[in-house]
Amino acid sequence: MYSCVRTGSLLGLDGELIEVEADLTNGLPKFTIVGLPDIAIKESMERVRSGIKNSSFEFPLKRITINLAPANLKKDGSQMDLAIAVAVLIANGTIVSNPEDYIFLGELSLDGGVNKITGALPMVISLREKGFKKFIIPDSNKRECAVISDVEIYPVNSLQEVVDYFNGEIKLDRYIDEYTLEETQYDIDFSDVKGQEFLKRALEVAAGGKHNLLMVGTPGSGKSMAAKRFPTILPKLKFDESIEVTKIYSIANLLSESKLITTPPFRAPHHTASAVSLIGGGRIPKPGEISLAHNGVLFLDELPEFSKQVLEVLRQPLEDNTINIARANASLSYPAKFILITAMNPCPCGYLGDKFHVCKCTMNEINRYLSKISHPLLDRIDIHVEVSPVKYDDISKEKKQETSEEIRKRVELARNIQMERFKDLDISTNAEIRENQIHKYCYLNSKCKNIMDIAFKKYKFSARTYNKILKVSRTIADLEGSKNIEEKNILEAIRYKSVDIKYWG
Repeated sequence: MYSCVRTGSLLGLDGELIEVEADLTNGLPKFTIVGLPDIAIKESMERVRSGIKNSSFEFPLKRITINLAPANLKKDGSQMDLAIAVAVLIANGTIVSNPEDYIFLGELSLDGGVNKITGALPMVISLREKGFKKFIIPDSNKRECAVISDVEIYPVNSLQEVVDYFNGEIKLDRYIDEYTLEETQYDIDFSDVKGQEFLKRALEVAAGGKHNLLMVGTPGSGKSMAAKRFPTILPKLKFDESIEVTKIYSIANLLSESKLITTPPFRAPHHTASAVSLIGGGRIPKPGEISLAHNGVLFLDELPEFSKQVLEVLRQPLEDNTINIARANASLSYPAKFILITAMNPCPCGYLGDKFHVCKCTMNEINRYLSKISHPLLDRIDIHVEVSPVKYDDISKEKKQETSEEIRKRVELARNIQMERFKDLDISTNAEIRENQIHKYCYLNSKCKNIMDIAFKKYKFSARTYNKILKVSRTIADLEGSKNIEEKNILEAIRYKSVDIKYWG
């Protein structure tokens, strides 16, 4: 007997349609799976065998051949267990109907239960684009998949339910979940940061145009504290952005509650992290920290403590907003559109230039420490800020500080201006303006040009730095609601490069 059902397999963020063919013939009992399965799929033979038996169904004592088509595509993951079991039961006559319109996704346990899988949402989205609308999925994945409103999601807990449903003995209810992108409540706020007005302003500018930012300052000056509060001033994710982020987290198996992610991600890997953990890896590459920060923030504290190899890995995704991973089994691209926030000390001991502490580092130690940050990487960071120690008056006074909500309103206003400006383009923020668009969207009057001319010659800016300054000045003008870039905007943007000049020459 022959049967065929459909399931899916992931290749990066894209789901591929897989046809599971089952053929039962007389002969010595043998269970074979062909079609380039990985180890997890080969092991499914035992899970399927036990799952069928422990669901009180007869496992056929025949020669069973399972083919996963297309046969030239490498397949991985345990999500094909349910489809393989259903194909065997149809071929054996246990299931009387052939569910051609359904996609089966699920891992089987030995008792016949259907377990949660990784990557359910991207598979549903990809197969929906191929014309499939009905999905049998694990109950644990129902909230994750139900965000796609024009498909039919039927959650199940066991193989028994699937068999009874297709034999007409029970009815499976379609799962529908109405999502609303509610305002996120953070337990931290920018009002907790005392003083440091220049730093808070720089973070506001970074949020306003999605600019990367570097903080240099002594230990205890509030760099990490401010960075952790940075997501609280970012606009909430739009629905399509939430879908993108949720797809990535689904593949990485980081959806703890199996629901839509509505807040900008904040990733802060330790400085001992490897290059593979940042870019992603594995036999079939999975997303790394760079992709997990997509549409959100990647925070690298103690920047020079990261290995030079790790830091240089950042250059390509910062430029292209994607990360390309090449392995022997697959070459994949993951999205990586994030805001890079970094923090570092001015020297190994941290007290270079501090008025109240003596720096004990030699010039060679300082130069070696600073040289870990290459100029090409510095050029890709738009805003450089020197963070001074907090003054006693700022800490002790009960002066009311601006809240995250107040700052976020200005950021949202600036983002809306940019969305309107770039509505006919494939970009949405000032940081994404391309070189051939600079002079159109960052027009300078004669006074601003004179200021830039003097600064360019005095500080020997690179062409990339020049463009970064223009983009940042455009964002500053947007935050103030100004149609044109003014002299004060250019001066502020140039000031955000003064740290580079002071420490790296």
